[in-house]
Parts: sequence; structure tokens; C-alpha cells
Amino acid sequence: MSKLTYMTAEGLKKLKKELEHLVKVERPAISRQIGEAIEKGDISENAEYDAAKDAQGMLEARISLLQQKIANARIIDESKIDTSAVQIMNVVTIKNKKTNAVMKYTIVSEHEADLKAGKISVDTPIAKGLLGKKVGDVVDIQVPSGIIPFEIIDISI
Repeated sequence: MSKLTYMTAEGLKKLKKELEHLVKVERPAISRQIGEAIEKGDISENAEYDAAKDAQGMLEARISLLQQKIANARIIDESKIDTSAVQIMNVVTIKNKKTNAVMKYTIVSEHEADLKAGKISVDTPIAKGLLGKKVGDVVDIQVPSGIIPFEIIDISI
């Protein structure tokens, strides 16, 4: 059984849109490429045919993965999100106690993570270290460069 994934309605909509594009646009395009390669003759020595079949295999794997993610998705009711302790969908402002750098992250599902937009996956070391903590808590989090102490300054939605 696959694990459930909690995400926003927006995140689920994005996954569904990508799946629809792959099924309605990319899949027919690859089928046409395979057909054109077959028309050129002997497929046993046809590089175009081999490339199109490889692309088709990767596309079908991506479609299958998206279908699985969508099937296991659970929408988070954003109106019921608690800000007394860090949890998924919270916007958390933290301060690096070593450098005094202040950062603001939204903790989201792995499928919605986008570091440029300030969205980190709930599966990252920082998010895991923050989950369940409260404003004012100082948390030592193991990151690739070592252990960094972070202070939670604010939790919001």
C-alpha cells in the first residue's frame, strides 16, 4: 500500500493538470513518433524507433507515478490548520542561531516543494526537525554541513 500524501487543493490541481497534459498531448505525440519510425522500415536497426520506445516507457512511468500520487492524495483543510505548533502547511519563520540569518518557509508535501518559492518538503531535515515545535523553541537540526541550531520565531498560515 502506498503512503498517503497530504497536499493543498492547489497542489492536487497542479498534479492533475500535468497528468492530463501527459495523457492528452505527450502520449499521442510519442505514438506518432513510433508510427513514423515503423513506416521507415526495419525496426530492428532503427535508432528513431528505439528512442521513441524509450521515451514512451519513461512517459508511461511518469503517468503511472502521477496517477498513484493523485490516488493517494488527501486534501488539507487550510481553515483547520493549527499554528500552536509546527505542522504541514504552516509558514514558519526561523532564525539560524549561528549566523542570525532569518528564513521563512512554508512546510508542504514533497510534491509541492519549491525552494525558490520558500516551500520546503515535510520530508526535509529542517522540516522534520521543526515539526511539533512551538514559537521560542530552539532546535538543533542535522543538515549536510553539520548541526545547526534554529530558533522558531513565528508560526502562521
